[in-house]
Amino acid sequence: MSSAAHRRTASGSAGVIVGAAVLVLAVWGSLLLSARGGTRAAAPEPPGGALPSALDGYRADLGYLPDDSTLGFVEIPGGPFTMGSDPRVDPMAFEIERWSRERLQGVVELPTFRLARTEVTVAQYAAFVRDAGHPVVDARALDAPPDRPVAFVSWTAALAYARWLDATLRARRDALPPPLGRLGAAGCTGTLPSEAQWEKAARGGDGRIWPWGGEPRADRARFGTGSTAPVGSFPCPECPFPLADMAGNVWEWTRSPFQPYPWTESDDEETLDAEALWVMRGGSFGDPPQHVRAANRGGADPGARRAFIGFRVALTPP
Repeated sequence: MSSAAHRRTASGSAGVIVGAAVLVLAVWGSLLLSARGGTRAAAPEPPGGALPSALDGYRADLGYLPDDSTLGFVEIPGGPFTMGSDPRVDPMAFEIERWSRERLQGVVELPTFRLARTEVTVAQYAAFVRDAGHPVVDARALDAPPDRPVAFVSWTAALAYARWLDATLRARRDALPPPLGRLGAAGCTGTLPSEAQWEKAARGGDGRIWPWGGEPRADRARFGTGSTAPVGSFPCPECPFPLADMAGNVWEWTRSPFQPYPWTESDDEETLDAEALWVMRGGSFGDPPQHVRAANRGGADPGARRAFIGFRVALTPP
């Protein structure tokens, strides 16, 4: 575990170590939800109810992506944004959100990319399992209704889904709406977002604490409760981009290794072999307001499968 992760567990957020697979999360109360009952046997194929023949508002022929002009991928304009937290502005900030000892926050420049409007759903993940023949290690991943965010999915499985979706969109380019077809021609790749991409999409360029502003709001996100909600259940007209559930519902895997700030893309790429934890963002349905802030960071072992961990996909430029 990195020194930052150790500091994080000692910061008053109730850190925990689970066996040989270290799990570092911003809220550990949620762990109790997944601890009830034993691990289920692997399922060879999606349960019958997980993959409906049709789902209103979604394209069954394209992995149950949203049926709109961009298949649910929202453009996040390129440019700079402020990353990290200043505790003088946000008293709830944790130490691992500090950019460095000398600077509380940093400015990161990102190119334009697209991020899925919602977390990956059970139906979308079930289509991947069916079409790619991917094993379901924990059958609870497909137990929920088709419009709920998929959970009980490891980092490696989330990355496999993103790669499958990328290959599917490339193979079906003739069936894509024009904006998505042009992205494919430009070499954009479907993958997990970096934690910088995720944070910019969540808070925009004005450094807001929650995606909607400076105060927690139960009408804008699913948190402090006992279960997930269907994706997109909470409208957020104040959010910087038309994205849903960037706070709460389920934690979201990113492609960034868990390590101290300052963040750089090259740092992400150069230390992959040495890192044991991967960054998750956004908090979950069981978390308090402090843990669903846009700058908060969690990390988990890549094999972790929990009721409160899901993901969404980004389309990133080459």
